[in-house]
Amino acid sequence: MPFALLRYGLASKHRPFRDLPPTPDLKRSYDVVIIGGGGHGLAAAYYLSNHHGIRSIAVLEKGYLAGGNTARNTTTIRSNYLTQPSIRFYKEAVSLYETMSSDLGFNVMFSQRGQLTLAHSEATMRSFHLRAAMGKHLGTRIEVVDPQTVRELCPHLNMDIGGQHEVLGGLWHADGGTARHDAVAWGYAKRAAEKGVEIHQRTTVTAIRTAGDKVTEVVTDRGTIRAGQVMQAAGGLNGQMAELAGFPLPIRCMTLQAMVSQPLKPFLDTLVSSANLHTYLVQSSRGEIVIGGASDPYQLASTRSTFDQKEHLAEGALHLFPFLHNVRLLRQWAGIVDTTPDYSPIMGASPLQNYWLDAGWGTYGFKATPVSGKYMAQTIATGRVPDMIAPFALDRFDRFALLNEMGATAASH
Repeated sequence: MPFALLRYGLASKHRPFRDLPPTPDLKRSYDVVIIGGGGHGLAAAYYLSNHHGIRSIAVLEKGYLAGGNTARNTTTIRSNYLTQPSIRFYKEAVSLYETMSSDLGFNVMFSQRGQLTLAHSEATMRSFHLRAAMGKHLGTRIEVVDPQTVRELCPHLNMDIGGQHEVLGGLWHADGGTARHDAVAWGYAKRAAEKGVEIHQRTTVTAIRTAGDKVTEVVTDRGTIRAGQVMQAAGGLNGQMAELAGFPLPIRCMTLQAMVSQPLKPFLDTLVSSANLHTYLVQSSRGEIVIGGASDPYQLASTRSTFDQKEHLAEGALHLFPFLHNVRLLRQWAGIVDTTPDYSPIMGASPLQNYWLDAGWGTYGFKATPVSGKYMAQTIATGRVPDMIAPFALDRFDRFALLNEMGATAASH
């Protein structure tokens, strides 16, 4: 045991360590108000304060820090998408995750071990070839693999030879990985707070006041704030927040569920997903098997988990890894995903001059945390939408310039 740690443990008097300062009183005004204290809002606050020198920032969180969708996901990070703008965007997200621990001086437990998506039909194999060609063209590590390579990558997998879900091949994405979701949020929060960013937990936005085409004030249950610029990154509440600002968003809210098993000895080195079975699995650093799938097939703004989905996810997991049949489940959870018609996010300008959108993430929000924060901060600081996120503009729905990413998830929607 290091002597410094031993001295600290045996000391009778020592200062408690705090990552964040206590929540202060709300000031009368801020240069930037960020609605939503999840990963996206905190990342934007970090980049604004550390890269653009804007320090008068209030992050408003209805609940506790990163307690919404940031705490209700399966931590997957990848860039194997379908359209060029999405691949470029998420490719940069992966590269930011690769250096995040050193950039923030905060261990986010990033583990880059690859993602294997299984094909159970010739049609899926053809689509994998298209995805691999597009990904390689834009510089991602992705390739189509045969059944023998699937066996080598995941030797415990049930290949179901001759069965309904026989594995005919796969899409191997070597850039895929995971990170600790709460560590990502706390790392950004800590570094932003060091620059003077105020993080206000348990602060609910109740109204947004406008004059002409600009936001003037944000009303909360702790007071009213004058705001120079406002950014909305409220996860499953994005639709409600936009309505407070006086305009609708083309999003639907659905529930996305997941669960984890008891800890096991390490056996699953990669992320494994099957669109046919609507199931994906990854083993956490604590040995738990994290199991997720598709979002619920109906609109609902709820974080309650259901037995039906637990049964469905268990069925898919047992088909892929039958030896898990006696493993116990520890917990189950759900998040609210705000989903657009083309399954791509809405980023950048809104109908209001000084109100910026970071919404419509569906099931892709966590993996976009750093790149979203980087470019939303640049947008707010300069007043111009960067080329990287321009394709995700709200007005694409008026222009019919959609970015269809419906089939790009690890479990089909």
